[in-house]
Amino acid sequence: MIAWPLKTATKAEDTMPDANKDVDWRNQGVRIVKSTEMDFNTPQTPGMTRAAAINMAKAGANKLWAGTVDVQPNAKTGAHHHGHLESIIYVVKGRARMRWGESLEFMAEAEPGDFIYVPPYVPHQEINASTDEPLECVLVRSDQEPVVVNLDIEPAEEVEEVRWVDPNHPDG
Repeated sequence: MIAWPLKTATKAEDTMPDANKDVDWRNQGVRIVKSTEMDFNTPQTPGMTRAAAINMAKAGANKLWAGTVDVQPNAKTGAHHHGHLESIIYVVKGRARMRWGESLEFMAEAEPGDFIYVPPYVPHQEINASTDEPLECVLVRSDQEPVVVNLDIEPAEEVEEVRWVDPNHPDG
């Protein structure tokens, strides 16, 4: 087991860099973005709807972008990638089928509660594996830049299902 170092202080100021000691925490602290405040003015990919919740304009975020992705029943997005950005997708509702690779030749599925990691420049496609339930996900990206590169890829007819394998999850 890893023991993480824990710092204890009596006041927040005792652990802050000097530049943050005179911050107006009331107006520059925590920000709640209501579901009714989502920004749909984001780069889109055919077959899905992206909406921004956390970005510079909505929350003052400098290093992250977060929002939602919805894919209608039995629908799939166009192939795309997000340049240098890393993406994390959390499945809230439905069943996500991800295809990726130069010709979308690899596939895996995720269910509610599962996380999907998409590395930089990986061509991928989100598919709603359900014929009657929408796919609803939360999306987090590693930067504010709204990189969406839609690709014209002829999908492979034969797809290899990939299971997540690492020291904690051996193939079996």
